[in-house]
Amino acid sequence: MTGVAVHLKGLRRTFGSVHALDNLDLAIAPGELIALLGPSGCGKTTALRVLAGLEDADSGQVLVDGRDITPLPASKRDMGMVFQAYSLFPHLNALDNVKFGLSLRGRSRSATRAQDMLDLVGLGGFAARFPHQLSGGQQQRVALARALAIEPRVLLLDEPLSALDAKVRVQLRDEIRRIQTEVGTTTLFVTHDQEEALAVADRVGVMRAGRLEQLAAPAEIYQSPASAFVAEFVGLSNRLPGTVAGDEIEVLGHRLPLITPASSPPSATALVRPESVLVEPDPDGEARVLTTSFLGPISKVTVTVGEVVVVAQVASDRLASLPAGAPVRVTLAPSPVALA
Repeated sequence: MTGVAVHLKGLRRTFGSVHALDNLDLAIAPGELIALLGPSGCGKTTALRVLAGLEDADSGQVLVDGRDITPLPASKRDMGMVFQAYSLFPHLNALDNVKFGLSLRGRSRSATRAQDMLDLVGLGGFAARFPHQLSGGQQQRVALARALAIEPRVLLLDEPLSALDAKVRVQLRDEIRRIQTEVGTTTLFVTHDQEEALAVADRVGVMRAGRLEQLAAPAEIYQSPASAFVAEFVGLSNRLPGTVAGDEIEVLGHRLPLITPASSPPSATALVRPESVLVEPDPDGEARVLTTSFLGPISKVTVTVGEVVVVAQVASDRLASLPAGAPVRVTLAPSPVALA
């Protein structure tokens, strides 16, 4: 299957005084997976629903493969959808659930196609099971198979993993990416989970108040955020006081390059990632370990440098050398930083 281009062009949608979409412009390349990320109320689900035809925009256009489909109802848009709620028919087994959309379209060989889709999502041996006999993750795989079975031109995923436990969520997000890459369907994935968005998407769109703050590859979103909002929303950041000089800022005695040259006053706040903070035991160090938190392979160490509190990420096997109260030396890696 070859993906199609999608363009949400100048979309506006208001609910009373709230601008759910504020002149949103989003272009998705054929076969691309875009993840829309942002806090509740930012407009990401509204954008998906407008694309699906489940919500009308006040103005703007929805273009698919260059064709304006804005006037078309959802039933005529040829899109597959997977929601947070699996919405499987409890009286149908897995195979018949997947066949349902095919049957409505009068597709021949619908049983073969449905079985192929169950095989694709790793449930080939579960065709005869009913939803109550499947785990949450398995039910969501059936829902994904059903959406793909009709060979939609666009696949829409609205927080499809948020109801699952952490381990299943990670497994299924990787499966979704594998399947989407294999099938090649243009996909819009809406989530509030930043790790999920960074893991599955070709590009991530960070939304705020109905607008795109930034649309870029996951690594660029994380390493070169276009605004303080993106820097703080995607990943954790220390807010550290510093002094701006040209295209650098001096923080805790270290000169760090700025992602964007500042036009702000000399005194500013730098957003420094915890992984850019290096903590070493030092009997002469002026910093002190405040607390440590074991988080698996990587742990969190909070230190005080004078009156400034700094959070660092360290390998967990180093925690024994960094007990609470221990004197340490803090060094900042020369990674580019954003300003708050």
